[in-house]
Amino acid sequence: MAPRIHRPAPPSPTKRRRAARRPARGPAALPPSQRAAAIRESVRRGRVEDLTPLLVALSDPVAGIRQTAAIALGLLADPRAATTLAAALQDPDPAVRASVAEALGPSGRPDTRSALEAVLNDPDADVRRKAADALATAADPRCVAALAPVRSDPVAEVRLAVARTLGRVGTPEAHLALEGLLHDPSDRVRREAVLGLGHAGRPEVLALVRSMLDDPARRVRAAAAVISGRLRDREALPRLLEILAQKETWEKPSVLVALGRIGDVRAVPALVVASESPQHWLRVCAVHALGELGGEEARSVARRGLRDSAWPVRGAAAIALGTVGAPDDLTRLLDLLEDVHPWPRRGATYALGHLGVAAAAPRIREELADPAPEVRLAAVWALGRLGDDGAREELVRLLRGGPPLENAPALGEEETVRSDAESRLFDAIVQALGRLPHGADDPIVQSALLAARARLPDEELDRLARLPLPEMVEDRPGPTLRTLFETAIVTSFDDEGPG
Repeated sequence: MAPRIHRPAPPSPTKRRRAARRPARGPAALPPSQRAAAIRESVRRGRVEDLTPLLVALSDPVAGIRQTAAIALGLLADPRAATTLAAALQDPDPAVRASVAEALGPSGRPDTRSALEAVLNDPDADVRRKAADALATAADPRCVAALAPVRSDPVAEVRLAVARTLGRVGTPEAHLALEGLLHDPSDRVRREAVLGLGHAGRPEVLALVRSMLDDPARRVRAAAAVISGRLRDREALPRLLEILAQKETWEKPSVLVALGRIGDVRAVPALVVASESPQHWLRVCAVHALGELGGEEARSVARRGLRDSAWPVRGAAAIALGTVGAPDDLTRLLDLLEDVHPWPRRGATYALGHLGVAAAAPRIREELADPAPEVRLAAVWALGRLGDDGAREELVRLLRGGPPLENAPALGEEETVRSDAESRLFDAIVQALGRLPHGADDPIVQSALLAARARLPDEELDRLARLPLPEMVEDRPGPTLRTLFETAIVTSFDDEGPG
């Protein structure tokens, strides 16, 4: 009898359907963890020339992969992804929709406004919040009509995002919408509404902001003080002095800074008293405010502050003395350059630049080798302010040594101590060279500028080209970074030919 042949049974219909759905071998068949890792790696490499894999990942069957792709596209901030991201706002998973809305903000495409407005009534609060925040990027006045109904959203975080965006838009219609949030039950929302009203500096909001100095929440009163100072509202002075006279008021630092910005000499006696407070942070704010007001009392307080036991006060006093001091304060400030803490050294360096005493230039040059980057930044700024031609060689050496993009302490609008320095050492070096006698025409300087320009990525060049130079040098505007770079390029073409 012939041997029996065993044949495998044909697959059942269920198995055939499963096999048809099984993904083919290749990148798409990788486990989700590896697909997510591949997305993260593409972002680490920086700009992505081909966005197709990331855009395709927005349709991945795994929600976590779709969310990872949305986050990656938001980090890349590539306008090419905006249309596909806008379509992904209809994703069934709320976490994915929230990440997509967040990614649409940095993409900077105004044509996605209607898609974001459509999800302002999404059932998920996080989606609504991130959509409202994303609308702030374009700051399109047309979004005000869509945001107005969301002011009554039941979730405070959503209303907070609405207040932020309305403040960024800054039109009269946006300010009118913000007025409704001044009575919001959340003090965080009321605070954001006050800050938003002051964003554009419109004088018609003064009375509204002034009324918020009586708000029951201290964070709101502090914000109202900040905006009153920014808008230089003299009518707010009596109420600000009342707050300052109270005990244990959390908003006193904001009030002190506001009094300095308003610039009314009636505040001087109260500021002098505050400069003797046992809390050193109040002494810092008081000294800073007196420096803005000026006068003999401010000078006396600043000189006394140079000997304060707290280093923040010594630093603030030095900066104030640069504004209200005199050439005979040179010795005091030079002595402060030996301080053990970098903040007073930084303040003294700025002050020497403000006072404009050319005799201090050799000592300031030594600060270019200070171990603290904020002191080196101050030295570069001061040498440019003094127009010290003796620093040219050292500044060019610093510029050629690599792109020195060291961050200095960036102080925001509400900080108690403000810095007049540029935010980056690179900016300061370029601008200092431009302030030197014939600095923009010096071939050595132009060569260093071109070499530095070649080392910087395109996005950094775009930022530098937009950076203004607000200071006046010898009663004429100083050159912008764009002017310096363009002058160097034109001169190099004159010397070598455009080819």
